[in-house]
Amino acid sequence: MAELKTAAPNPFAVAQAQLDAAAELLELEPAMHALLRNPLRELHVTLPVKMDDGTTKVFQGFRVQYNDARGPTKGGIRFHPDETIDTVRALAAWMTWKCAVVDIPLGGGKGGVICNPKEMSPGELERLSRAYVRQVGRILGPEMDVPAPDVYTTPQIMAWMADEYAFLQGHNEFGVITGKPLPLGGSAGRGDATARGGMYTIREAARVLGLETRGATMAIQGFGNAGQFAATLGRELLGSIIVAVSDSKGGIYKADGLNPFEVIKHKQRTGSVVGFPGAQSISNEELLELDVDILVPAALENVITARNAGNIKARISAELANGPTTPEADEILHKNGVYVIPDFLCNAGGVTVSYFEMVQNAYQYYWDEETVHERLDAKMTAAFHAVHKKAEDLHVHNRLAAYVVAVERVAEAVRLRGWV
Repeated sequence: MAELKTAAPNPFAVAQAQLDAAAELLELEPAMHALLRNPLRELHVTLPVKMDDGTTKVFQGFRVQYNDARGPTKGGIRFHPDETIDTVRALAAWMTWKCAVVDIPLGGGKGGVICNPKEMSPGELERLSRAYVRQVGRILGPEMDVPAPDVYTTPQIMAWMADEYAFLQGHNEFGVITGKPLPLGGSAGRGDATARGGMYTIREAARVLGLETRGATMAIQGFGNAGQFAATLGRELLGSIIVAVSDSKGGIYKADGLNPFEVIKHKQRTGSVVGFPGAQSISNEELLELDVDILVPAALENVITARNAGNIKARISAELANGPTTPEADEILHKNGVYVIPDFLCNAGGVTVSYFEMVQNAYQYYWDEETVHERLDAKMTAAFHAVHKKAEDLHVHNRLAAYVVAVERVAEAVRLRGWV
């Protein structure tokens, strides 16, 4: 994994290259293309935080508001030691297209802090979270920009941030942040929403391909929140057999299937899926190239590249991770008949239920989990078929089709507002 990451292209350059292909197909006017290639605004902040040992450590953070033509920007906050502004820019761009492709009235944003939360105490994390909101809060708000959890951030961290924002405003404003705990205005169904939305798109892809998901084999690269829910829901909703999973320390494979609940318990006990009893050890690279029906990249960016795309044997690649496939790899996968469900469609379940959370916060009435699931299913299914139809009509791969659907919608809003 470390080697892949070191050799990886700049994620924002990847996001721009993907947009460029859609812009050419749509014959976007030069000013529109130029506007959509870069964030509308970004804020860089310096955060001094008192540590438990009495010293002060200074952290760097970012918030990028990529485009708000369709509504307030929306996007998670990452706490990660390798965070970069270009990663945040790319993720904010993908959030813009993600909100547009599932047709919710939001734009795209993203935030990040360069830190290693695994080496920080709960008290240090709380002080960092509050420091971030004190600096970034001036550009946040339910009608401006609404953050959410992302890599290494949690509902508890969102609760601290929402509380700090409320203190700054002088009143509660629960809609400023989503992914909150239920007692503070969180939504039922938010915990597994990203993976659940992905499973709905896999179900629809299997239908158009004539693939029976019951008994189909599935391999999942990345066993964090989304990957774990993908494993349990893949079995529960699709009837698929989870034959391989991996995390940053390595992977495991079992031809007749893994029990995802037992693997989760093992990871909670040991810190990794590695060493799970009765399973064969494999590398992350080997997992990607397994002969399975469904591959779920659910880790970090740029793991499927021109170097290994030709070895991908899965019938469906369902991207729960952001940016796992490079543009060069997309062309190879398409040529080889791998049906890619692109990231900003496949993993849009999280932002869709976050939007539902904003709606519930706004009118102070909360839905039950069944209602959330039904409405998520309807949104994801409609979005999938819009992209699938566009790909067939234009004879292009699914990522380009998803970009065309999303960019058309954002460009329409930009024109109607008179920006271009």
